[in-house]
Amino acid sequence: MGLLDKLGGLLGGSGGNQGSIDYSAILQWIEQQGGISSLLDKFRQGGLTEVVQSWIGTGANLPISGQQVQDILSGSALQQLSEKLGVGSQETSGLIAQYLPDLVDKLSPKGEMPESPDLMSIGMSLLKNKFFS
Repeated sequence: MGLLDKLGGLLGGSGGNQGSIDYSAILQWIEQQGGISSLLDKFRQGGLTEVVQSWIGTGANLPISGQQVQDILSGSALQQLSEKLGVGSQETSGLIAQYLPDLVDKLSPKGEMPESPDLMSIGMSLLKNKFFS
């Protein structure tokens, strides 16, 4: 069992569990998309540079919609994550829209993305928030 799998088990189990989000699957999916930097580049190329910068910066995070996620990410990428999570593509794009801004915000607390972002730090932040919020 890999480290992300263990973390995912602590954070919410598998995608088939009602009421839980498989963070491990999401983190693995981000890695498969080329990492968080590559994923953010897709959003920038899709016309959301200002939105992405708000997530990285120290101010308030601008929101995105599930529809914007669907417009920017390929259908096959969303389908891949949907299958891992055991939910439909609309729900998957909604989850990305809900959590991606916070994930990026946690990775860039000083207003700058680290050169090699550590997805494990995302997982630890999620774990902390799940049990201590």
